[in-house]
Amino acid sequence: MDMTNNDVKLKRQIGLFPATNIVVANMVGAGIFTTSGLLMAGLNDPLLMMALWVVGGIIAICGALSYGELGAAMPEAGGEYHFLSKLYHPLFGFLSGWVSFMVGFSAPIAASALGFSAYFCRAVNIVPSWLDKAGIISPLWTGKLLAIGIILIFTFIHYRGIKYGAKIQNILTVLKVALILILIIAGFTSGKGDMGNFSKGGHIAAGFTGWKTIGLSLMWIMFAYSGWNASTYLGAEIKNPAKILPRSLLYGTGIVIFLYLGLNTLFIYGIDPEKMKGVLSVGGLAMGNLFGKSADILFSLLIAFALFSSLSAFIIIGPRVYYSMAKDGLFFRSAAKIHPKFNVPSNSILLQCVIAVVLVLSGTFEQVLTYMGFALGIFPILTIFSIIKLRRNNPDAIRMPGYPVTQFVYIMTGLLILGLAYADRPIESSVATLTVLAGIPAYYIFKKRNGSSVEKQDVKSDRKNS
Repeated sequence: MDMTNNDVKLKRQIGLFPATNIVVANMVGAGIFTTSGLLMAGLNDPLLMMALWVVGGIIAICGALSYGELGAAMPEAGGEYHFLSKLYHPLFGFLSGWVSFMVGFSAPIAASALGFSAYFCRAVNIVPSWLDKAGIISPLWTGKLLAIGIILIFTFIHYRGIKYGAKIQNILTVLKVALILILIIAGFTSGKGDMGNFSKGGHIAAGFTGWKTIGLSLMWIMFAYSGWNASTYLGAEIKNPAKILPRSLLYGTGIVIFLYLGLNTLFIYGIDPEKMKGVLSVGGLAMGNLFGKSADILFSLLIAFALFSSLSAFIIIGPRVYYSMAKDGLFFRSAAKIHPKFNVPSNSILLQCVIAVVLVLSGTFEQVLTYMGFALGIFPILTIFSIIKLRRNNPDAIRMPGYPVTQFVYIMTGLLILGLAYADRPIESSVATLTVLAGIPAYYIFKKRNGSSVEKQDVKSDRKNS
């Protein structure tokens, strides 16, 4: 019996508030709490670092405006996979979904889960220490088992339906934003920082070396901003998508820009630039300086909580991509199954869970994450360029402001970042490129295996492109 032969479809149940929350939760993760110390090591200048965070926010807004127009015109599940399949060719959509499947969602889920367990065990160190001294289990495996447990819990939550899962996501995201705001306000009103830190530090290297550092810094910053397109992956489940989907992208991205600028201002206020250089746990260092050592524990719990929420958002989004690919005959057929009771792509959720758990156990996800940014950076550029075709083929579609300036800004900066990343890290970038290219034979294997449905997709694409 073909498990995909059912009439159950995804339902439009998500309003503006949960859609915006998913964008915020997907964006605010490990990046904002780990990159600023690395940025300062190369840039040397706090004001330049702040300026680049502003530039990164502008790039993210340009992307959100572009995806808002695409999502309003084509509100289906799958995000880039759906857009590229319809506006270019199913091969391009498959490649974006292929990369998402290989590294885009399962690896961040594993990373977020392990990050959560690491920060949690750091804040509540008595438990893993006791287990280790008692000879029961090492701290390494305590962290791994905790990470796997978190993945299983949230897989179960989101398996039981988007409406139920979205409520949990709403609560997590609202609390996370509230805690960040409390820390920012408390840090500036009660902390022992120094605004003079903004005028300290050195200068960036002169010439091309300096520009290369700026480009690579933007690559790290855009990693922290990634997720501004999150609600487009849920297009088939958003109510009144022509209005709600673009607004969710813009509101969510705007909220995150505000939070990021506030946090980075607090980091500089609380840490001398020289002491910030190269520090990964920059948040804990800042709060320790501002309030004492006990604040380091509090902030570690906050970071753990932030990764908790981000993990939840990834578990929601990823399966919608695999579902769309399978529905079009470009993935395992069983991944297209919609649960008759919970109305979610149940098999895709379980498949993603298995891969994330394997990555936690193997530890290889760290190597995957080094090239994830390059591989995933290719397809937003292609997607945003497709707006030209969207406007030509759909003259009555909703128009977002800024065209074509916003698209030009995103595409040119995206290409610049990829070029500099390749120049600085050719091995990881080459592996990322090979990962994308490996999807080409995979596409034709699935096409041959599920020929009829894929041929229909090809015909539809050819008609739209003609």
